Amino acid sequence: MALSEQFLEEDLHPIDIVEHIAGVRDWTFERIADDQIAMEVEGQWKTYSITLAWSAYDETLKLVCSHEAQPPKERLPALYETLNAVNDECWAGAFTYWGKQQLMIYRYGLVLAGGQVASPDQIDALIREAIQNSERFYPAFQLVVWGERTVKDAMQVAIAEAYGRA
Repeated sequence: MALSEQFLEEDLHPIDIVEHIAGVRDWTFERIADDQIAMEVEGQWKTYSITLAWSAYDETLKLVCSHEAQPPKERLPALYETLNAVNDECWAGAFTYWGKQQLMIYRYGLVLAGGQVASPDQIDALIREAIQNSERFYPAFQLVVWGERTVKDAMQVAIAEAYGRA
């Protein structure tokens, strides 16, 4: 049964839907506020912190998926070059590095202007996409920062891995 079938004819707050999805997936989560939820999702490479927040002002469901990253200062130019290459491969959402917090971030904003409502399946896909992209490109970031590989080589690993799981 699709997640959306459980919410037929109900107009739920997007964060209520996220809370339900987290419960169904058995993810650790905390409802921080009426409009915000934080979760932890165990991946193959890392445990990802995922926060979703609803902004009624701009009618956007904002997702931030993060994990700690502490690249050496001298490798930051290579990391930024890798971020550009990775973002060229991401059609929805984008990666950035928050140096002050030492976090690798994948973020996405689902705009629901004009009173649109996100379906549970849509929100679930949004979360899964964040995790899948974080998992897919984690090795590329690691190879560039710690393995001192070229961006081209690191991206080949990320792309080859994606094709291998089809």
